[in-house]
Amino acid sequence: MLQRRLEEILEAIWTAEEKGDRSAKQVQKDARFQLEEPWLEELKARDLIEIRPDGIHLTLQGREEARQILRRHRLAERLLHDVLGMEAEEAEGDACEFEHAVVPEVTDSICTLLGHPRVCPHGSPIPEGKCCREARQMVERAVVPLSQLDSGEAASIAYINTRKHTRLHKLVAFGLCPGVQIRLHQKSPSFVIQYDETQLALEPEVAADIFVWRSPEG
Repeated sequence: MLQRRLEEILEAIWTAEEKGDRSAKQVQKDARFQLEEPWLEELKARDLIEIRPDGIHLTLQGREEARQILRRHRLAERLLHDVLGMEAEEAEGDACEFEHAVVPEVTDSICTLLGHPRVCPHGSPIPEGKCCREARQMVERAVVPLSQLDSGEAASIAYINTRKHTRLHKLVAFGLCPGVQIRLHQKSPSFVIQYDETQLALEPEVAADIFVWRSPEG
């Protein structure tokens, strides 16, 4: 695993590249700390970066490392903003801690919980993960909004896709997370679902934000 400072430099290079400026000056600005020559030499020795006349470039291996770091960081921002209600700027600092400590399996679980978001609270793109690609393929085949179930039909929650962080926070607090088995009891005037020992009434627009796997036995 890369040292934290090296990860932060790779992140800064990616961010600078997103702005269309690979210059050392821009990387320095995005890193927000003084770039030391030994760190750059270490990244070069690991075949993660190349220093060229027009700036600092990521190698294929370096690009993948940076992609994973940015993915963790921006998913952490979404988690802190959408679920915990933190302001985007406030979430930035805690997201920096998160990105250096979380393993890929946990990252994918968080991504799934959040409904595979495409952008962070600042509007920057979140690099796609394996779970995103698999989810997209699954959705195309078998995942439907809860609102499309028939009364009496059983299903399991695949993910929740909403831009309203208060709504996501409430649904998670109610225990509606990916994998939870539910059964739809009624569809009008509200959607009533049963899971574990709980019955919960949902407004139609909320039910449309919950995506489920249909149970084979119905």
